[in-house]
Amino acid sequence: MTRFTLDKVRKTFINGEVKEEILKGINLSLREGELTALVGASGSGKSTLLTIAAGLQPATAGQVLFEGENLTALNGEQVRKIRSSKFGFVFQFAHLVPFLTVEEQLLLMLDVSESKTKKTEQQKEIDKILTLVGMNHRKHAYPATLSGGEKQRVAIARAIIHKPKVLFADEPTASLDSTKSRDVMTLLRDLTKRLNLTTLMVTHDEDMLSYADRIIKMSDGMVLGS
Repeated sequence: MTRFTLDKVRKTFINGEVKEEILKGINLSLREGELTALVGASGSGKSTLLTIAAGLQPATAGQVLFEGENLTALNGEQVRKIRSSKFGFVFQFAHLVPFLTVEEQLLLMLDVSESKTKKTEQQKEIDKILTLVGMNHRKHAYPATLSGGEKQRVAIARAIIHKPKVLFADEPTASLDSTKSRDVMTLLRDLTKRLNLTTLMVTHDEDMLSYADRIIKMSDGMVLGS
């Protein structure tokens, strides 16, 4: 089932008298339970496409439809509410709060996302998610004591603790070695299936493409194929 649709999406930046079209009429549908990888050379537009889909910046033209709702027609506050409650984000670096334990990182996310999980149920939910990502045994640990792979697992747990429908991952393995990268990609693939997520990932690492259900190639702001 299609969950996300980009319809003729364009993005243009204007710097003085210079006009640069970054996205040139992108059409793309993303389905639930599917991990889609966006690949392409630097400057191809893949990260711009991800941030527009995620509501982090507006499109110049076209529509972004999430479950049939046109995000491009909503105001900033409406988009923020959808982004905080329905979307999860994983980046190249974990960006964990250094003075919070693993458990506290997830509690903070539940507050920020305005999760409907009852306070009495939050601990059970945290234990469940940390078990899913293999980090429940480190829930009282601080970021400084975690390895790079462990930090990224916590970042993934934080991204899904509020039960989003869409997961955006921007170069999630770029800071990891090959072994930890494979572990993280196996986790992302498994969680996408188990939680019926729609996962859109930007990557430059072709070794990670085997974990994707679909591969979308981009060049000069256009989709070449999938």
